[in-house]
Amino acid sequence: MNTETIIFTGVAIYLVAMLGIGVYASRRVGSADNFIVAGRRMPIWICSATIVATWFGGGTMMGASGAAYEGGLLGVIADPFGGALGLFLVGFFFVRIFRRLRLLTFVDFFQNRYGKTAATIAAIGSISSNIGWTGALLVAFGFVFESLTGVPLEIGIMGGAVVVFIYTVAGGMWAVALTDFVQMVVIAVGLILLLVVVLIDVGGWGNIAPHLPEDTFRMVPLEHTAAIWTDYVRAWLIFGLADVSAQTLMQRAFSAKNEQVAQNSFYIASFSYLSFGMIPVTLGIIASVTMPGLVDPETVVPEMAIAHLHPVFIAVFVGALLAAIMSSADSALLAAASVLSTNILPLFKSNASDRLRLVSTRVAIPVFGVIAVYIALEVQVVYDLILDANSVILVSVTIPFIVGVWWQRANRTGALASMAMGFITWLVTIVTAPELAGDLLGLMAGLVTMLLVTPLTQKFDPPMPLLNGDGEEVAFKDRLGTLPLFRRANLESE
Repeated sequence: MNTETIIFTGVAIYLVAMLGIGVYASRRVGSADNFIVAGRRMPIWICSATIVATWFGGGTMMGASGAAYEGGLLGVIADPFGGALGLFLVGFFFVRIFRRLRLLTFVDFFQNRYGKTAATIAAIGSISSNIGWTGALLVAFGFVFESLTGVPLEIGIMGGAVVVFIYTVAGGMWAVALTDFVQMVVIAVGLILLLVVVLIDVGGWGNIAPHLPEDTFRMVPLEHTAAIWTDYVRAWLIFGLADVSAQTLMQRAFSAKNEQVAQNSFYIASFSYLSFGMIPVTLGIIASVTMPGLVDPETVVPEMAIAHLHPVFIAVFVGALLAAIMSSADSALLAAASVLSTNILPLFKSNASDRLRLVSTRVAIPVFGVIAVYIALEVQVVYDLILDANSVILVSVTIPFIVGVWWQRANRTGALASMAMGFITWLVTIVTAPELAGDLLGLMAGLVTMLLVTPLTQKFDPPMPLLNGDGEEVAFKDRLGTLPLFRRANLESE
């Protein structure tokens, strides 16, 4: 068989396996809650794997390797470094309290703390962000097919989307988590295989290092201007802060077996994400020496696979690339659909039945997916699209989210003022001064606004209590992720 036939055969087997897992997982779906949070029974090995797989998508496999090819480590501060930081921050500051709250979406938290208007804004921002993220991942999927098989980008995008739609609709969170576990194994095997073969073929790292620019591994800016440092801080914050409130992450916290499993899963995922993320970054740096002058640096990883791997191993590596992309796309679509059925549907139909919520979640997945496909076909730059998709959440949702957990006096007026000021500052900046970091300015404006407005409005707008999914008040205590890592903790919530 020729190379293309081997690749197509391997991909077909892989995609059929993913569909099979989706069908198997569908047996566990008995209600909307099971569909969205897997019955809150997820063990640590699945929970950790699904967190890593969710974050380890096309942005890291394709975008970060291309950014490292062009700019060394300074080009990949946002991902994987900012991404790993984000996972750690979620585990340390937020996971315990959110697992204890037993919610379905992070928007439920906004509903309980700030009311319906703030929750609706957060829901719209979350849905928009996840659709944009899915679009970016589908672009990466199309790039892989086009680079390795010659299949047109558009066909690859639409074909990958259909498979993701089917197994996510079938099994919900259980399907996503189980496929994520398998996909993470495939990712690990494919990446390690390619790195080992490439290092052998180039004669070891010793033959690469002398040819690299002096600043390849520099992680702080060389020039000390305000604009450069603003962009640098922005790179850390886009993933490091914007994603602390991401529904794709909170959904895993809600689905974990208990607080300790949730906390430790994020710690394991943070370390694993950075470890695996450095492999495509390293491949990008090696390719800057061995493959200079690539027209599209975001294709560096598949180009190296073609240049260094046997056709059978290329098929394995293609599976790894597809696994990385699909494991993030399914999570983003499920997150957006969960927010719609949990937080948007009640605005139009109060007291919706469990069956209606389940059907709405399932229907929303392909609907949002079609929108993501349109975005993918129109905007075909993976790394930039992922960063842009996070900006809406960063400027309008992140500050009220963090303050709502850690400041008991946080109230509705302060949150709404913060969300409005953050979004307006960002929007005005990108329209009138696009050379500035609008999302960073919006974040700062939102923070200052909330800190100023909240104390001034306590008398006529007292803070709302922190409520769990059953409407019971939860105390503001034991929020830090300090539970034991290697021995079982005694938890009141169990």
